[in-house]
Amino acid sequence: MERRWFDLLMDDHSMTEKVLDALERVLQASEAPGADTVRGMVDYFVEYADGTHNRKEEEHLFPLLERRGMPRDSGPLAVMLAEHEESRRLLGHVRAAAEAYLGGDPAAGPGLGEAFGAYAALLKAHYWKENDILYPMAMRVLGPSDEAAVVEGISAVEARLGADGHRCYSALAARLVEAGEVRDLSYALDRAVLAAMLNTLPVEISFVDAEDTVRYFSHENRDKIFPRSRGAIGMKVQECHPEKSLHLVNRILADFKAGRRDAAEFWIDFRGMKVHIRYFAVREPGGAYLGTLEVVQDLSPIGALQGERRLLSEA
Repeated sequence: MERRWFDLLMDDHSMTEKVLDALERVLQASEAPGADTVRGMVDYFVEYADGTHNRKEEEHLFPLLERRGMPRDSGPLAVMLAEHEESRRLLGHVRAAAEAYLGGDPAAGPGLGEAFGAYAALLKAHYWKENDILYPMAMRVLGPSDEAAVVEGISAVEARLGADGHRCYSALAARLVEAGEVRDLSYALDRAVLAAMLNTLPVEISFVDAEDTVRYFSHENRDKIFPRSRGAIGMKVQECHPEKSLHLVNRILADFKAGRRDAAEFWIDFRGMKVHIRYFAVREPGGAYLGTLEVVQDLSPIGALQGERRLLSEA
């Protein structure tokens, strides 16, 4: 079945709202956004959200509504046009902040986040007004020939992007959304909360980066199976192990870096405990080696389990 004009325009809204949400997460994260993400952001909003979507309305939908009796200088149509202009003004601030950021200005990051936040807030409110107020009003005043003309006009505007234009900008939107999803699982967590979560796990965790440098360990200032001081942070992992185990450490790291293995494990009897020591290669989605995670756990309580417990024990 042929799609109607409001389906096409609301699809644009839905796609752009997902991009807005994702980029707000990216720009609020502690990690600086990548240059490709910032360039893609500017490209999408300048060329598609404004240069294509808004033009569909301004060149085809809005003029027809005006001819059907909806005033251009008052009421919903006037509000929509004014918000288009305001969105362009705010987008100009985003572009300026993005150019400064891409130019290496160290102070531009917060400004980019603030500029984009203001732009995103306006766009989200604007889309709600169009979806819930303007479009239903338009559906009541436009006849079948009007609707066909708007659909034809939408196609004409998209044709300016080239044969694959819509597909390319849909793909760009998907990449921008994916950039936000990378941070989805932790972006909303306060750093202190995340640290407390890791320290609550019944295992001790250490992380060594791709250069064999110790970057993190959990359970600081607590009784640990293998105690570590904060002075270990920044040291080479080889400096934190006894001489007799260095050959194993180096072999594991070499195998992880070469992709020959992704995990290694040992278990030893230590101070009355059955200690399970595991090493995991940490890799990015593309497979590049990021470092090694060490997980240490006393298995004695687990080994002592018998039968079943299905009821909550008394505290």
